[in-house]
Amino acid sequence: MSLCETKTYFMKKDVICNAIVKLAPMRLFFLFVFLGFILKAPSQVPVNKIDSIFKQWNNSNSPGCAVGIVRNDSLIFSKGYGMANLEYGIPNTPETIFHMASVSKQFTAYAIILLARQGKLSLEDDFRKYLTWFPDLHKKITIRQLLNHTSGIRDQWQLVAIQGTRLDDVITQDHLVKVIGKQQALNFLPGDEYSYSNSNFTLCAEIVKTISGQSFRRFTDSAIFHPLGMTNTHFHDDYEEIVKNRAYSYDRRGNEFANAVLSYSNVGATSLFTNVNDMSKWVMNFFNPKSGDAATIKMLTENGRLNNGKKIDYALGIASVAYNGYKEYSHSGGDAGFRTFVDVFPDLKMGFIVFSNIGDFNPAGKAHDVANLFVVDTTNKTARAEKKSGDTSEMNFKDSAFLKNYEGNYISDNGVAVKMELKGKKWYYSSGGGTYLLLKDSENTYSMFFAPEVKFRMDKDHSIFVTAPGEEFILKKYLEKTYSDDSLKKYVGTYHSPELDCNYYIRLKDHKLVLTNNKYNDAQLTIAGPDHLLSDYWWMNHLFIRRDKQNHIVGFEVNSGRIMHVVFDRQ
Repeated sequence: MSLCETKTYFMKKDVICNAIVKLAPMRLFFLFVFLGFILKAPSQVPVNKIDSIFKQWNNSNSPGCAVGIVRNDSLIFSKGYGMANLEYGIPNTPETIFHMASVSKQFTAYAIILLARQGKLSLEDDFRKYLTWFPDLHKKITIRQLLNHTSGIRDQWQLVAIQGTRLDDVITQDHLVKVIGKQQALNFLPGDEYSYSNSNFTLCAEIVKTISGQSFRRFTDSAIFHPLGMTNTHFHDDYEEIVKNRAYSYDRRGNEFANAVLSYSNVGATSLFTNVNDMSKWVMNFFNPKSGDAATIKMLTENGRLNNGKKIDYALGIASVAYNGYKEYSHSGGDAGFRTFVDVFPDLKMGFIVFSNIGDFNPAGKAHDVANLFVVDTTNKTARAEKKSGDTSEMNFKDSAFLKNYEGNYISDNGVAVKMELKGKKWYYSSGGGTYLLLKDSENTYSMFFAPEVKFRMDKDHSIFVTAPGEEFILKKYLEKTYSDDSLKKYVGTYHSPELDCNYYIRLKDHKLVLTNNKYNDAQLTIAGPDHLLSDYWWMNHLFIRRDKQNHIVGFEVNSGRIMHVVFDRQ
């Protein structure tokens, strides 16, 4: 069967099956025998094309991945590539157990929904009704907002990292609960914005434990995994527990590999252990529920909305978007060297599973490469993208004199650092190590070529107003300059966070500012305008300087990625 025929067959199979039930019983019997033979024939899956997608990892000297394809009630393709354990030469297979990282979140959300369907909670409840130890921040935060990432609660991984905990340290559930439970402010008003926060799902796991009276692991075992026959799946709440057939986690160091240590003993946001064979049963549950029902699946996949009514792409622990013109439910995950992606197309009754144990792997990209072999693009997006791309030079060339005024470096109060520049008659912005093409939308407004929902409006004061799904902020231009030692000494001091009970120090070293802490190596600070300091610490790469009425520096806020307004006072 050719690739084209394969695509057409999968798209039309349901129509064929509905039609043949009208045939006479004897003819029906022989036709089902014939059709079943065709469905199970190896030629229905383009194995060589799938192998070519993963050929880089298909050897005994590299970590790799395990891949699965689901159609209706069958796992029609499953295969491992590369090694689960390099030291002992154990290969990846569909039975290999992987750490799921954030793919875990949809199961946490499902546990909450099952309790809601039983009448034991409402998604509109203030979550503090069940977790009374969380501080009263004088704003209602609903369970739904936790599951939609619209709560405003700061992300746990950055908080523990600021405290001095490395992510390869042993991190327990109790540790996270203590850190989350000390928050003194929110990133934003609940429901106003979308900001991904792992803390939300740790809190949801604690809600399940409180209401059910069971450990989160035991509840999910009985309510989700056992009904689905997922016998090799569990939430791994004890890092010392031995799990047979598990993959090890690796990072790449040049041409070599190194162990990427993962010692989590926490659940809710992460720590699901499973394999391709078991995950295929979860994918099938979207089409034919055995845990929950169709209404439960509908609740899980309903997109969230902000206070202003704007719909976001995230549902309850899972993204709900469109791909190639079809509804798509998906989520990725990444902890240590594990990279995972589960992709469900409910209207086609298909799913694509990719789990990897090497940190530079792109599971979503590879899953979509496989999906493209089966899911026909009905949107003509490639042709439209090529046409749009062909117009970029002419559009931006006409605006080049105007755009010249906006070339330079920018910083926002929430820590987004950007460089805008014209290159080869095209308008680009650079941020986070990447450079991205911008296209003109309308007068003074541009959008990202690969993400047109991200808009940049050039304001008259040479600032840039940015709108993206779930957030808005202003980029302000600053000039790079050399500061004297006397100017730099104004920042030097000891800074203490009462919320996290830790100190950081700003020192002057070799005519430059450095940020230092007892747990970490020194990080050089870059001044991005007088009120912004940038560092290489991923957990606090932007410090917003706080001043008193006399313009003296009295502290800073960490406004960085998934945490905002974490206050440090100058001692």
